[in-house]
Amino acid sequence: MEKILIVDDEPFICENLERILQEDDYSTVVASSGRDALKSIQEEPIDLIFLDLNLPDMNGLDILKKVKEWDPNLLVIIMTGYASVESAVESLKLGAYDYIKKPFKADVIRLIVKLALETQSLKREVRSLKKQHEGMLGGQPVIAESPALREILEQVREVARHGEATVLLTGETGTGKDLIARTLHNLSPRSGRPFLEINCAALPENLLESELFGHESGAFTGARGRKIGLFEAADGGTIFLDEMGEIDLGLQAKLLRVLEDKKVRRLGGTRALEIDVRIIAATNQDLREAIKEKRFREDLFYRLHIVPIHLPPLRERPEDVLALSKYFLSEYARKFSGGFRAISEEAQKLLLVYSWPGNVRELRNVMERICIMHKGKTLQPEHLPKELTQGPGGGALHAEPFDYPIPREGIDLEAVVDEFATHLIRRVLQMADGNISQAAKLLKIPRGTLRYKIEKMQRGSDQMA
Repeated sequence: MEKILIVDDEPFICENLERILQEDDYSTVVASSGRDALKSIQEEPIDLIFLDLNLPDMNGLDILKKVKEWDPNLLVIIMTGYASVESAVESLKLGAYDYIKKPFKADVIRLIVKLALETQSLKREVRSLKKQHEGMLGGQPVIAESPALREILEQVREVARHGEATVLLTGETGTGKDLIARTLHNLSPRSGRPFLEINCAALPENLLESELFGHESGAFTGARGRKIGLFEAADGGTIFLDEMGEIDLGLQAKLLRVLEDKKVRRLGGTRALEIDVRIIAATNQDLREAIKEKRFREDLFYRLHIVPIHLPPLRERPEDVLALSKYFLSEYARKFSGGFRAISEEAQKLLLVYSWPGNVRELRNVMERICIMHKGKTLQPEHLPKELTQGPGGGALHAEPFDYPIPREGIDLEAVVDEFATHLIRRVLQMADGNISQAAKLLKIPRGTLRYKIEKMQRGSDQMA
């Protein structure tokens, strides 16, 4: 139901407008001053405003300016009992949708509202279509050649039709969870409303809480004015919570309440605000393991786990490697005026053999680097970075599986496994630049386990020395 704000200090005008609009099943909010009007606009989603030009505390044109600063797409109809050509021209210049003189007829109001809201709907549809076709305009489309990713896209199309269901995206860093989240939004009935995203690992708990829920002036040191949180700003649309597993337990409890009640309350505020937001969460962590370790709430997990979608790593969908390589190569070659149009067979083999620990993000960065550093029509092995053509010890990587000589007297399987594990740990540590936390994530083991294995490797090296 569309919500219309009526701003006028004459009770008769407000009552008359309310009656007309409510007869047509519109929801109405009334403000008798400019200050109350601005407060209403900040506190709840408004689709259309009837704004009197002459208010006791503020000039209507000043309110119009402020409204357009906050939301250029919000439609405003100016009302006045003292119409003049100058005021009409000025209001239209400032972005008013229309200008009407009091008194007015009910039929005129109904027609103006109908046309205004149709205009608003068309604008939202155009914005939605632009988002859906942003791949054609330079954004990254979803490249899906592998059966695994094609199956996921079918699932995304089905889930997108149900605009209420909460979605939990899982997968390693760089697999494209943000792209899938945006695709879910663009294909949904909410596509004409905001899509807002936040990296939950990028902010400390107090700042993240303020970003999500907003705050009132004076809520904490430095809170000089009211701030609208992302949940409010995304009303009617989608909020994407990336790196969900990094949120502290205290804030997890507040997010659980939002999911259950569909209401938010700003920090320092007393009023709970109803919201209509679809939540898409993403994580590269094993949340079930985090629950066992008391780092993640089990009740929140099941609230998020309504529609789980897992994105496999790039190494498990090799069909996408070459398709993505060609797409990124084409994009960056055009951006940097390079001439690359093809990838040689030798280079293709190296691209397919590499394990891509950084997934799609790493592949994109590699292609960008190649187009910056090299020129040519066909990408050759010598254009590829060293990590794709050499192992950690400088030896060439081979496409063949791990090869180990088997003597006639047999083989110690556990010793071979330990040797291969040592090789992998050294390789991953080098890829992670020695960062144990990052290496543990790539190896999918706890940091403590990796430290123990490294110490064991070091003791073995010392004994051999």
